[in-house]
Amino acid sequence: MELALFSLNWLDVVSVVLTFLVIFLVQVLNVYLHILDDNADSSKSIDVVDKAPVKECNTLESHSPSSPVAATPPKFQGSANGKLEKQISLLDNDSHEDEDTLSLENLFPCDQTEIYASKKISFIIDELIQTEVNYVNNLKKGLLNYGQLKAVEDLPEALSGETKQKLLLGNVEEILELHEKEILPLMLRNQRDLKGLFDEFAAHFEKNSFYCYVSFTMGKKSSMQLRQDNRLWLQTYQTLIKDKLGIDSFLVQPIQRLTRYPLLLQQFISEFYKSGISCKPVLTAVCKLETRMRRALDVVNQAEEIPNIEELNELDLLQLGHFRRATEFDAQHIPTRKKYRSKVFLFDRCLVCTEVRKKRLAYRQHYNWEHVELQRPLDSVSSNANKIINLLLKQQEGGATGGTKREEYSFVAAEAAVVKQWLQATHKIIEIARNEHARRNTFSLPMDLVLGVLLAIWLIWQYL
Repeated sequence: MELALFSLNWLDVVSVVLTFLVIFLVQVLNVYLHILDDNADSSKSIDVVDKAPVKECNTLESHSPSSPVAATPPKFQGSANGKLEKQISLLDNDSHEDEDTLSLENLFPCDQTEIYASKKISFIIDELIQTEVNYVNNLKKGLLNYGQLKAVEDLPEALSGETKQKLLLGNVEEILELHEKEILPLMLRNQRDLKGLFDEFAAHFEKNSFYCYVSFTMGKKSSMQLRQDNRLWLQTYQTLIKDKLGIDSFLVQPIQRLTRYPLLLQQFISEFYKSGISCKPVLTAVCKLETRMRRALDVVNQAEEIPNIEELNELDLLQLGHFRRATEFDAQHIPTRKKYRSKVFLFDRCLVCTEVRKKRLAYRQHYNWEHVELQRPLDSVSSNANKIINLLLKQQEGGATGGTKREEYSFVAAEAAVVKQWLQATHKIIEIARNEHARRNTFSLPMDLVLGVLLAIWLIWQYL
């Protein structure tokens, strides 16, 4: 006697095949529409027109042991109040480009035993991990001391409430979460795999996980003012809880830690060359990580100036998206013919122009990216042409952006390399915005919905 566990007829098969066919066609249509959208965008101006040729990015050959640049020990400095000084990498050329070096040698693992055989390199790696452990513990201790001030009986009114607590400590909890749950675990699990450690670390910079430090820096001025206004009470509370360092030392640690990373990496690279180690994949990974860190430090440095912009109240910084870069130019506002020294701040959603007045920044204008176009001068003969960027404002006709444009600003940089870096940053911002727009306009079916539909169809044909 035969027992049939299940039976199929042609109707069941056709229904399942048709379902899969419809899903497949939907996905093909999504891809096709996305390609058409990309082609349409690329056929137009992508709002940043750069006439200058793009050079190939630097490779690790520029970091060879015979190079005088590589042999020179780097120097990093940090002031006592936690302000980050300019980080100058000796592993980078003038264009500050650092795309990955691709070669077969980097695609295969190398023997890292010779790296660990170097006592100095092993000491640097141990210091990197141990200082990370200490950093996480110090942040925990600081939050334990100052993260629950609302429970203190004689807390002054100026420090009461969640808003004041947030203003006082900034986003230290977010920074702690990043290092406790992501950075420290990746260091511990990759102690014997340095390439994996450096690659995973760099991935967090590429994902912008360290933007929490930019947010922390932007709130530092308000925190310092609040601490200054309540200095007497905070000192009394510090004595009460027997905290030897105090809240100022606690809140300067994030900036100190971020500055410490590239110094340790530079020491690692220097010893790597001195030891004559030939493991190029590890060198590639650490150079890539060092450059990502330096770029992040640049952004953190520049973000410290944003709270100093006067008359910026009309803009909600949280609505501008992530801050990307600030650059100084000699600017001319074409409609008013006014010339002044300007600092231009790039955000994900807009561009903010300010006037530099000694140690102050005065807000002038801001422009959403969809309303402007950046162009290089067509005159390539002039020696100053590569130092100039023209900002064109798209005219709006009948509630929609028309084809006409008028020149709004002319920015002149001190060096052509500054313009190139600035245009690269704007290209990246616009590309991110374009990809987000394309994803929003793409129709796709979630996998749980697809499986649910398949199951429902099979049950219907089986039991009805």
